[in-house]
Amino acid sequence: MSFRPLTISPVNCFASLLITIAVIVGTGASRVTQSTVPQAPPASPLGARNDLTNPYRPGLSWGQLPNGRKWGSTAGIAIGTDGNIWAIDRCGAFGSQGTNCADSPLDPILEFDPSGKFFKGFGHGLFVSPHKITVDKDGNLWVADNGVKDGRGQQVFKFNQDGKLLLTLGKAGVAGPGSDTFDQPTEVAVAPNGDIFVADGHGRAPTANARIMKFDKNGKFIKTWGKKGTGIGEFDCPHTLAFDSRGRLFVGDRQNNRIQIFDQDGRFIAEWKQFGRPSGIFIGRNDVMYVADSESRGGEPGYGYNPGCQRGIRIGSAKDGSVKHFVPDPGSYPPSAESTVSEGVAADAAGNIYGAEFTMDVKKYVKK
Repeated sequence: MSFRPLTISPVNCFASLLITIAVIVGTGASRVTQSTVPQAPPASPLGARNDLTNPYRPGLSWGQLPNGRKWGSTAGIAIGTDGNIWAIDRCGAFGSQGTNCADSPLDPILEFDPSGKFFKGFGHGLFVSPHKITVDKDGNLWVADNGVKDGRGQQVFKFNQDGKLLLTLGKAGVAGPGSDTFDQPTEVAVAPNGDIFVADGHGRAPTANARIMKFDKNGKFIKTWGKKGTGIGEFDCPHTLAFDSRGRLFVGDRQNNRIQIFDQDGRFIAEWKQFGRPSGIFIGRNDVMYVADSESRGGEPGYGYNPGCQRGIRIGSAKDGSVKHFVPDPGSYPPSAESTVSEGVAADAAGNIYGAEFTMDVKKYVKK
């Protein structure tokens, strides 16, 4: 048996070295990714699931604003009776509870078709800081203004679709706990008989309003219930309202990380925590419910504290409280900002979701 000396070319040696380094680096990167990037748990301690299926494609920025205009912060979006989309824009400015629109020439109430084509806008000069928008069964628009400046703000406005002002609730520029005043109202829900329900109380102070106010269809005060607190029938930032097909009122009690359900006389029915921290609620056909969580976080107790709950949109049933799907925040977990993804949410007849974001955008989510 004879042996030939092994010949190693410099080129082959260098190539082998590169391959070896690439394998080591790639394996290391994989291990780092798997071992050090935090992942949300399957469910939060309060029962909000993070591991449900997501039947939607990634959200894409939506809405062709006129004249090169860009979205400001927003929390409000709704579906019109004709299928068009109505959105609130804080006049291209960032922030909430401030004076975003007080001195702006821009219209904060905007109408689009589902593709995002702009139709019209109105409302400039009326608002200080518009919050959410509601469309009633007759197609009228309701907008809550929770800012205050120069004798304006702290009111609820009703418009027809041409922008004609039909009704105003609250005293302009006056915050208070009375039957004719609000303290940072957030959203309106209108019952089938026309009764008007207003979530009143975006403030964080211990003495701030935290209640539901009920008026008849003409704006006459009927009753109020709730106060700042954590008990049943108490609220800490009642941020969003919606009715189901049975006429039950769903209240997004945001700082308490729950939904409370009442009849129209304020009698408590149920408490649900499985939908996360509710910034926005939309109940559509067949009582399919969409709940936007834009603020849940871990860390130290305080504002937004809801450990183990990933932000995003949870989709389920208003009939029985089951949660079927989850559209997660595409950002990092845990989040690095106080608010991300959708704060307001709505869904059209085809099941497309529209998310209004505090971080100055509106996104549309289409089914896979």
